[in-house]
Amino acid sequence: MKKASIILTLLAVGSAILHIWAEYHALRMQIYVFKPLTMVFILLIAILKTKEAHAFYAFAIIAGLVCSMAGDIFLMLPSDQFVPGLISFLIAHLFYIAAFTYGRKIRPAPWLLIPFVLYGILIYSILSPYLGVMKLSVAVYIVVILVMGWRAWERWSQTAERTALLAFLGAVLFIISDSVLALNRFREPFLVARALTLSTYFAAQWLIAFSISTIGESKKRGQEQN
Repeated sequence: MKKASIILTLLAVGSAILHIWAEYHALRMQIYVFKPLTMVFILLIAILKTKEAHAFYAFAIIAGLVCSMAGDIFLMLPSDQFVPGLISFLIAHLFYIAAFTYGRKIRPAPWLLIPFVLYGILIYSILSPYLGVMKLSVAVYIVVILVMGWRAWERWSQTAERTALLAFLGAVLFIISDSVLALNRFREPFLVARALTLSTYFAAQWLIAFSISTIGESKKRGQEQN
């Protein structure tokens, strides 16, 4: 299984690089192939790891990856499907929130929440003048993705597991990716935006897929201690 995960990771990296190349050279057919293909490889990694985690955690992460793939497809279509794409990713983040919250209490730890609140206020204040009718939709999305990041951080702070750290790093990269995407779309396009958006996005999904072994890691540690 470890060897298969390595192979799938290498395939995902290669596919992601080809997709980014296609984006910058306007190779539409290659974009249609390599963007979903990269996510397929990451999804397969998650599926391979389902035996290492509690069924609900694995289900929620895989469901989030599937919803993300749907969002990818909407966003890469020739017609402007930004809103359906936004909704797809919103649902994906709700699944991730459910996964990261599973089996953990929501503790009143404001020092963990404050950085996300401050960042949300900052990024929304930057974007707000350019959003028009999208103000409410983007505000809701910002809240949901930041809650996702907060829950991942909470999980890591409670468990100190290596794979919980992977989930948190994935959540942070997801926030960075979507922030760059929003700035490029709504405020001012810049050349490296797509490379930053896509590289951080694929890395985020890969890290979240690998977090599926979080529950299994806890069990193994408990068995070793006994």
